[in-house]
Amino acid sequence: MAPAEPEEPHRAPARWRAVGHIRGCGRVAGVGYTVLGEGTDISHRIEVKRSIFLTRLVRVTEEDAARQVIADQRRSHHDARHHVSAFLLGPSRAVQRSSDDGEPAGTAGIPTLEALLQFRGGPPPRSPGVCHRPGGDEPHPADLSDLVAVTTRYFGGIKLGASGLLRSYSRAVTGALAIATFSRRIRSAEFTTSLELSQAGREEAALRAAGVPVTGISYLPDRVVLRLAQLDEAPDQATAGEVAAELGARVSSLLGRPVELTASGSSWVDL
Repeated sequence: MAPAEPEEPHRAPARWRAVGHIRGCGRVAGVGYTVLGEGTDISHRIEVKRSIFLTRLVRVTEEDAARQVIADQRRSHHDARHHVSAFLLGPSRAVQRSSDDGEPAGTAGIPTLEALLQFRGGPPPRSPGVCHRPGGDEPHPADLSDLVAVTTRYFGGIKLGASGLLRSYSRAVTGALAIATFSRRIRSAEFTTSLELSQAGREEAALRAAGVPVTGISYLPDRVVLRLAQLDEAPDQATAGEVAAELGARVSSLLGRPVELTASGSSWVDL
């Protein structure tokens, strides 16, 4: 068996962004980035001139987890010679790795990575609770991240050549992406607010019906504490106070009374 080739680092492209302000509206929606649906573990098979390509796509958030998926694939198909891989990590895809794993240089790992980098699919870059640019849908960015792709090849006795390998690995990964499910990963500023016990059910329902993200609820002896989220894709353009004021004004309008919000941190959430 030929030794595995070292993984090649790749320079991350600039992140696609759509943030700003429009008259009569709050912040324009940021787009976050595309991820596989939570818990997604896709397997896809194609055959090219008797060679079998088995592709697995798994959502991961850390490099160690990506490497573990690759190692598991290698163990599961120990009788195959090549286990080509690529993975992308982070909102800006700062971590990009690929490996030809013994295939001719540039015919396997890079096509796999490029298939991930160029993918434009999944949910549209829309964010509830904030405004969008007028004039229809935004162009869908190529922003897929937080996943690993590994393709195992069983040689079928017919050489495919460099161009044939390149096309086959690209097709294998593209085919797996075509059957996957996706979510939008969005940065969210989090706040809490208190509701009277007698009004909590009605007010929570009103907020949810209006599309305000309610991320949690705690029942206390004298009140109910709601945890709310506001999409916060442009920290360089909006301070925490502005984000709180925007969400507070919206919640106050929906409930018909003044509302006090307390900042409680931030996190990435799937939509």
